Amino acid sequence: MKEFFKFEERQTSLKTELLSGTATFLTMAYVIFVNPGILSAAGVPFAGAVTATALGAALMCAAMGLIANRPLALASGMGINAVLTFSVIGFRQANVPWQVGMSVIFIEGLLILLLVVTGFRQAVMDSIPLNLKRAIGVGIGLFITLIGLNEGGIIRPAPVTLVALGDFSQSYVWVTLAGFFSTAVFMGRKVKGDILWGILVAAGAAFLLGVTAVPASFFGAPDFSTFLAPFQTVNGSLAITQVLAPGLLFAVFAIMLTDFFDTMGTVVAVGEQAGFVNKDGSVRDIKKILMVDSAAAAVGGLFGASSITTYVESAAGVAEGGRTGLTAVVTGLLFALCAFFAPVIQMIGGGHRVLNSAHYTLLVNGGFTPPADVIPPGSGDYFVYPITAGALIIVGSLMMRIVRDIDWDNFDEALPAFLTMIGIPLTYNISYGIGFGFITYTAIKMAKRKFGRIHPLMYLVSLAFLLSFVMSSR
Repeated sequence: MKEFFKFEERQTSLKTELLSGTATFLTMAYVIFVNPGILSAAGVPFAGAVTATALGAALMCAAMGLIANRPLALASGMGINAVLTFSVIGFRQANVPWQVGMSVIFIEGLLILLLVVTGFRQAVMDSIPLNLKRAIGVGIGLFITLIGLNEGGIIRPAPVTLVALGDFSQSYVWVTLAGFFSTAVFMGRKVKGDILWGILVAAGAAFLLGVTAVPASFFGAPDFSTFLAPFQTVNGSLAITQVLAPGLLFAVFAIMLTDFFDTMGTVVAVGEQAGFVNKDGSVRDIKKILMVDSAAAAVGGLFGASSITTYVESAAGVAEGGRTGLTAVVTGLLFALCAFFAPVIQMIGGGHRVLNSAHYTLLVNGGFTPPADVIPPGSGDYFVYPITAGALIIVGSLMMRIVRDIDWDNFDEALPAFLTMIGIPLTYNISYGIGFGFITYTAIKMAKRKFGRIHPLMYLVSLAFLLSFVMSSR
């Protein structure tokens, strides 16, 4: 084991790696609660989403550890799951079956894997300026924070100002605040598993305020109802064949762009801390890392867990001294155990129905009407997720750290980075924000005749984004 994971070379030990893997899991455990809650809003069976989330993360964490030997953990991505739920499955209010949505993830994952095998993804990653890579991570952090503020009722849509302060007379808002502030205190006091403990405090507040109730059973057998979703039959045909619709083909392209670039900021940020990023910003073993990350997206669609991607919370294990793939393997084993606790996870991560409030619709829904088995049509009801909302806000704040490393004194770099960061949350689409940054960067450099500063692939990617914007407006 020592030789396989290169303990001596990376100056670590078995004890350190075990503790680091546990630390990473504790900071990521909220995914088990949050991801099924988000996916269930689109009609995905909650228990099935729990199993898919847990086992998908377990499998891909183990793959990263054994293949790339880096302390990078993977789980269902918080940004992409929202895009899938509210932009793809709710594409133009068409109420696309969730199995078809998972097919979109499965196909784009296979396409990205192909790009890795051919070396194209690594080439594009190497061609992108470091400041833009960092800006992507910051923008995703703002996006996750926006989701948390909305799902916790801290903000609400408004007709003129777009958003306004939420209704603090509602008990679920105070559940959100309990989770948020307790997590902040735990983090300030450097308590291990601070985010998970904050979620548990919020769950306790939800009990006291009558927002949730104790489940009849704490244990449950894994539910595999979401597995092989692309090959399930819906509306008389295989789900994967229904992706051929023009709108969904564009969704494949848009999410592929998102998945293509989401990993960059995370790998660079964690890699710098772990010591496997070179001074020029290049990442050692990047092809193996991208290979696992790309395969994870396809596995997420196949399992019904949304796209699985590398997590910035891996930095928690690195901070504990984790330097090898054993850290990721330990994290994966702990995720696997969670597949047997679906009732508890549903109690914490499930939505809370808010009755007869037609004046308020979830900002995250963007006008999308959920399936009838989630919210009956015409009821005027909606769901909030207060127990995990505080965790999302905190996680978003953690991703802001790399903003200090952006070269704000260089206008050519600063403006594209800013548009990337602000574009992601305001368009509610990660790839759109990335597109804003890429197009602006290329345009500014061309206007200043700095053609030699633009990598040839940047022209190609910027053009692809521009075409996607034109197509999406039709």
